Amino acid sequence: MKKMLGLLKLLALALIWWSSSVEHADAATLKTRLINTGCSPFNASNARSFLANVNDSFSEMRAEISNQSKLFGTSQKSRSGTLTYTMFQCRNYLSKNDCMSCFDTASTQIRNCSKANGARVIYNDCFLRYESERFYQQTNELGSGVTCGNTSLKTTRDFKVIGQQALTEIQTATPKTKGFYAATKTRVDDGSSIYAIAQCVETAAESDCLKCMQVAYNNLQSCLPNTDGTAYDAGCFMRYSTTPFFAANQTIDIRSYLKQGSSGKKWGIIGGVVGGFVLLLILLFVWRMSRKRNKIHRGDILGATELRGPVNYKYNDLKAATKNFSAENKLGEGGFGAVYKGTLKNGKIVAIKKLVLGKSSKMEDDFEGEVKLISNVHHRNLVRLLGCCSKGEERILVYEYMANSSLDRFLFGAKGSLNWQQRYDIILGTERGLAYLHEEFHVSIIHRDIKTGNILLDDDLQPKIADFGLARLLPGDRSHLSTKFAGTLGYTAPEYAMHGQLSEKADTYSYGIVVLEIISGQKSTDVKNEEECREYLLQRAWKLYERGLQLELVDEAIDPNEYDAEEVKKIIEIALLCTQASAASRPTMSEVVVLLKSKSLMEHMRPTMPVFVDTNMINREGNSASSSNATVSVSVLSAR
Repeated sequence: MKKMLGLLKLLALALIWWSSSVEHADAATLKTRLINTGCSPFNASNARSFLANVNDSFSEMRAEISNQSKLFGTSQKSRSGTLTYTMFQCRNYLSKNDCMSCFDTASTQIRNCSKANGARVIYNDCFLRYESERFYQQTNELGSGVTCGNTSLKTTRDFKVIGQQALTEIQTATPKTKGFYAATKTRVDDGSSIYAIAQCVETAAESDCLKCMQVAYNNLQSCLPNTDGTAYDAGCFMRYSTTPFFAANQTIDIRSYLKQGSSGKKWGIIGGVVGGFVLLLILLFVWRMSRKRNKIHRGDILGATELRGPVNYKYNDLKAATKNFSAENKLGEGGFGAVYKGTLKNGKIVAIKKLVLGKSSKMEDDFEGEVKLISNVHHRNLVRLLGCCSKGEERILVYEYMANSSLDRFLFGAKGSLNWQQRYDIILGTERGLAYLHEEFHVSIIHRDIKTGNILLDDDLQPKIADFGLARLLPGDRSHLSTKFAGTLGYTAPEYAMHGQLSEKADTYSYGIVVLEIISGQKSTDVKNEEECREYLLQRAWKLYERGLQLELVDEAIDPNEYDAEEVKKIIEIALLCTQASAASRPTMSEVVVLLKSKSLMEHMRPTMPVFVDTNMINREGNSASSSNATVSVSVLSAR
């Protein structure tokens, strides 16, 4: 009888364990999910020593995970004067074996950046990063973003409120916890639960961890209440889901971190109340004054009101920064308006763009929401929007300043020639910026006007795409739904120019044209007379490809000893893949980077004949082929 009772107890315990395991089965069965990768754009000065340091660091970290069950670690190595800094972190809910598995996956994936002097790879369960400069305290703006789940959640009306409360509490508590980590489970009225974790790198300052948590919280608002979400940044991570991804006994009681400190002294309490009341009055006064000065209506475009807003600059400050928008400070003029160089009161140099949008009630309603959305786009290959200004009908945007101006000045102007490595870096960096806009930012942004004039170069001649998101601000009669479009002839995809059919593949087409311009040093709209035939750049590139003479397209200013002939042929072939007549046949921008990094192209990826858009009609109407937003008639030429 006693044996029978013992067996029944064991069976009961087994059932309890099994029930708990089933509830959290996803934690054990879910494969490590890749969220973000990135490579530094420069080559290490001593690649052999640098990579040897990386290998030593990886071996050391793997041993620490295996022998000491460490979930976080840093390593600094030096060899032949070359320094290498490495950091690895697992989410605290992982077992030693799961952490080891994630590390092995990350250390394999990150090898795609073996020629660079830095790389990162972020998974849902861990991240790994190495650089040639110390970065251990960095938390924000490198590789930041958010991913929302693919499956819509069936939620109640209170789900978003409870979800926001759970995320608010975890962002507040995490910077105060030991190890900067928190995990919570919050019940919802419908019987479901919200599982959330947040984590900062242990080498960060508490204040920096809090800032990173705040950005993550704001970004996750775009996912609530429809899907689960994951926010990531250089030094922090936040994730929530209605599906459990950590065990029930791994939650942390964060209530003590949410309580405000109290001295217990009566006068301290009274002083705090009085001080708080006075502060409230001051804030209310400031808020009312700011409302009077700035009457922009807040829009609800794609959840933009939940995002962190840009800085609102005063019109008089921008006017003074540009010397009253003087001609001597004018950097150029495009389809959206003039751009001026400005020096702010604090000495910072910025680029100030005065938009030409016309008067539209819809534009006034959408402006703040759209600008807020754009200002949350952070990527090393995208020009950073710092802030905005509204005065009457004027709308002004303030961007980071690019001293080397635009790519077209180097290719076709007097800025000087670019060597092959510089051109290759620009090709790759531009692709990465577009891939982020299309696929990595939580709202897909189609640029609509990719061209060499919209690719700016920083001090190191690394590319940054400008004017992304601005086409969304165009009034209806200037959008892609009418006979006018937000594009530039010579770069615009035929389906967009002729039929107004807009998709990410329109940007892919424009990117292909830009690549051909970078390689050839020839404008897309310039005509060459070959064998009594007038040819645009795309036509010429296709004919040379058909005859196997792609290298004849290469700019004569490039030293042939600088590049590998087969690599150049492959890149030209990729550009032709991007400019195929059928939008569906063109690769996505993330597929383009895979093609660029692969050693060869597969046979079934061979490009088909592109469509050439004739710009003669534009010239007859007196418009420039390079001007944006032109009204055009378009015809199609057959390739010979």
